[in-house]
Amino acid sequence: MLSATPAAAQTEVESATQLRRLDMMLMVTSLRCRFGSDNFQAGYEAFKRRHAATLRTAAEQALADMTRRMGRKSAIHAFDRLSTGMANSYGLGHPQLGCAELKQAAEHLLTIDGRPALVAAANSLLDGGDGATLLAQR
Repeated sequence: MLSATPAAAQTEVESATQLRRLDMMLMVTSLRCRFGSDNFQAGYEAFKRRHAATLRTAAEQALADMTRRMGRKSAIHAFDRLSTGMANSYGLGHPQLGCAELKQAAEHLLTIDGRPALVAAANSLLDGGDGATLLAQR
């Protein structure tokens, strides 16, 4: 079950931020899980390649929104702080998912097409989500 706002109800900036959080969560947790049988760093790198354009556009949208609100220089610093905060929030791992589930999620994310579906997957995995909807689709 999705624990966050459905993708259709989110603004473009909210969905852009959610995609940035998904990217950061996968990056940090893939590093945490790199030792052992549930290493999914290759899956994370494949995710980054597969969704590069969508992730880049989302980051640009989030930065553009901040730039409109606070100016370019402040926006760049705020975006960096936001990204660092996102990464730090997953420094101890995902709150509900272990390495095995995150590896499955990364593999499933490779099968997703389009931004709305990727945002829905992010909503399933983030904000306290347990990824049940996403993992059930496997």
